[in-house]
Amino acid sequence: MSDPNPIEVRKVAEADFPTEYGHFRIYGFAGRRGDYTEDSVAVAMGDLQAPEPLLVRIHSQCLTGDVFHSLRCDCRAQLELALETIGAEGRGMVIYEAKEGRGIGLLNKLRAYELQDAGADTVEANEQLGFEADLRGYEMPGAILHSFGIKAVRLMTNNPEKIAAMENVGIQVTERVPCNAVRSRHSARYLKTKKKRFGHLLEL
Repeated sequence: MSDPNPIEVRKVAEADFPTEYGHFRIYGFAGRRGDYTEDSVAVAMGDLQAPEPLLVRIHSQCLTGDVFHSLRCDCRAQLELALETIGAEGRGMVIYEAKEGRGIGLLNKLRAYELQDAGADTVEANEQLGFEADLRGYEMPGAILHSFGIKAVRLMTNNPEKIAAMENVGIQVTERVPCNAVRSRHSARYLKTKKKRFGHLLEL
């Protein structure tokens, strides 16, 4: 069933974006639904209007991993794997959502780290702070894909909820491309929680 009040997206910027993984275009999008607003970035390579399903990674912002190279999670490794894979194929898109800490925000994520140090897993930590285990939604990535006229994707994910979310907004997922990045001993418990508590499709 279609959302009677879908999020509306507007492209506010587009620029050339050379990276170590290849030459991309970078796009800035502003989303709004009523009083709710959300900003996202997409980096894309190749012909987005080609008939073949587009390789897409939906990545949630992780300052600690993406910027500071934290080993508590596999976020940076997954982002780099996605960019490297798209660069090798010559076509694809990464949609980067501002959803730090599964949507609880940066400072609350650091508070959750404290609770994890005391023994809580990532789900328990979020819940002890008064949040749901995962506050993220994926309407914005779906709206961004629709704005490009993209109807079918090969989704690079281990998260079944992302697949369901794309199908719910009318984006056909023709293939799930695993996103199994290099892991460390520091991220072992985090990954086990992803698999056990969220049903992520991981081989541990």
